[in-house]
Amino acid sequence: MNQTKRIAAGRLPAVPLITCDPYFSLWSGSDCLYETDTCHWTGRRKRVTGTARIDGVDYRFMGLGKAQAMEQTNLSVTATCSAYRFQAAGVELCLEFWTPLLLEDLDVMSRPCSYVDMAVRSLDGKSHEVKLAWEFSGELCCDGGQTEKIGGGSYALEMGEGQQAGRAAWMGLRQQHPLGQSGDSIAIDWGYLYLAARYGSPLEVSYQQVNRSLWAKADLHIPESGWEEASLVAAYDDIASINYFGRMLPGYWARDGKNILDAISEAVSGHDRLLQRCEAFDERLEKEAMEFGEAYTKVCIAAYRQSIAAHKLIADEKGDAVFISKECHSNGCAATVDVTYPSTPLFYCYNPELVRGMMRPVMRFAKLPVWGYDFAPHDVGRYPYVTGQVYGLASYQEAAQDLRDGEEGGYIYPMIWQMPESAQMYNTKNQMPVEESGNLLILEAALIRQNPEGEMGNLLENLPLYEKWVKYLLEYGSDPGEQLCTDDFAGHLAHNVNLAFKAIMGVEAYSILMHAVGREEEAAQYHEKARAMAKDACERALDGDHTRLTFDGDGESWSLKYNAVWDLVFGSGFWDDAFYSREIRQYRRKYNRYGVPLDSRASYTKSDWMMWAAAMDPSGRAVEEFAEHILAFLEESGDRVPFSDWYMTEDGRHCNFQNRTVQGGLFMPLLLKRGEMRS
Repeated sequence: MNQTKRIAAGRLPAVPLITCDPYFSLWSGSDCLYETDTCHWTGRRKRVTGTARIDGVDYRFMGLGKAQAMEQTNLSVTATCSAYRFQAAGVELCLEFWTPLLLEDLDVMSRPCSYVDMAVRSLDGKSHEVKLAWEFSGELCCDGGQTEKIGGGSYALEMGEGQQAGRAAWMGLRQQHPLGQSGDSIAIDWGYLYLAARYGSPLEVSYQQVNRSLWAKADLHIPESGWEEASLVAAYDDIASINYFGRMLPGYWARDGKNILDAISEAVSGHDRLLQRCEAFDERLEKEAMEFGEAYTKVCIAAYRQSIAAHKLIADEKGDAVFISKECHSNGCAATVDVTYPSTPLFYCYNPELVRGMMRPVMRFAKLPVWGYDFAPHDVGRYPYVTGQVYGLASYQEAAQDLRDGEEGGYIYPMIWQMPESAQMYNTKNQMPVEESGNLLILEAALIRQNPEGEMGNLLENLPLYEKWVKYLLEYGSDPGEQLCTDDFAGHLAHNVNLAFKAIMGVEAYSILMHAVGREEEAAQYHEKARAMAKDACERALDGDHTRLTFDGDGESWSLKYNAVWDLVFGSGFWDDAFYSREIRQYRRKYNRYGVPLDSRASYTKSDWMMWAAAMDPSGRAVEEFAEHILAFLEESGDRVPFSDWYMTEDGRHCNFQNRTVQGGLFMPLLLKRGEMRS
């Protein structure tokens, strides 16, 4: 057990326990681990219970039950670990739930394995007999009440050449339909859960037919001093992870033919090394974030695991990484462009290849006949189906009927990706033309600035699309007509100033792309076009001491101009310090208890956009200041759900979104401070 004292998030609305991907995701929605049953991020009950029999008396430390609860004495959350401490009957129990989400190591990051480390010691100077017992319910393997259909077993793990690594127990539905459903607030209905412990460990793992559950037990003799330790690996083999343009593909970790027992053996044998790497990363992140302040550090820590685990990493037919986001607690869309866009600061900071992985399926779909438009798409399916955009479908299509009959039913959309343009699948009014076109241009420009040589192949392959999209921005972006932007929950809006800023930065991004491919004359031309658009937009939007929500808005309208941050990231110089200072002063005037509202229409905010706006402060003080409001929301909100990015700034109620990858956007100040985008 790591006893080093570091900055750590404390009270969270929900505490991450197992965070591997959108389906293998387990949370505690209470301050103490024994106050509620554990659940999936959707709120569906997925019970893991833990008891400690101390000198013959049972105590409960995790989940609900009849036994008396141990006293929880501490909870701390770092980027990769949630650590609890308990006391009872002269004994202290420490638990650490950690997942090695090390972004620079895609094989480890994508491995569907998470750890539960436990350590016990005597507090009263006496020896004790302690029996730890864990039960993982069959609920983890199915979406509904089908646990009576669970089966399982156990076997030895081998490291090769007959060398035993440990033992594993498994369970899953006896009848399975891999990738049998799609949707948002549903859990997995296929695959197998595993528990494993290393050879020689005091832990024994087994499948219990009577309870339809997996058990892990450890008999520990606790001496008068010193710790007794054990470690458990929990893993989930989903068999088929994503339907990727008609192909059922496994996780990235399995691309070279590995099976789940190989992955578990590696996880068991690599425990100590991975733990050291995770601790080193936690310290690195904390040190870097602390340059802004403690509140900002805690907010980044709270965001880290869910921002990654709301994705699934696979490899395409070429072996390239494809990083599929799930639009959690929203509409379940897969690879949503305006979810990717806010999430990327985290991934630009720690592994830009994952940004490429987010863009690959979108660029592939945008070239297909069914997407016959001169602007970028919104998404590429509904998770776990990456088979064509489902947002903004037309009210009727001869090519596909009855597409809207039940998100909660888990119904699957047809293979939209292979349909012809004549199918006319989409209602253009409900698209996000300026939003998504600007997003993808900006993301590509950021990639090419970070790695000009490594990104050149992708840029040249997709350049015809970028040429088409920048033309759209030039024609419609200066003063966007009535259309949706990423904040579509607020409805359609005409003359949206912030959306015009997105278009400006999209045109500037194209200038960066032209520079990268050596077309310097065009690069200069597009830079000047973007500069002229920026000057014009600012003059038309300015209303005394702030900019309006819309170009035709009155003096009371305003909004967070978060899209302008790319002017600073790219070093474009379109807006001076006076502009950014005016905007920050306006935001400060609008504070409520839990932050700055998104705009003048309502009192809700988006925490990712708040932090993008804070990053623009010339003085640098707004980052910690805004973070203090977000941290107050985390510490005081009564809604016990994973870190919501959309909530009310007055009472801390979350509006809908939870467990979303967009919280990677909270890392924008780190990205800007690094200056890694500057060529």
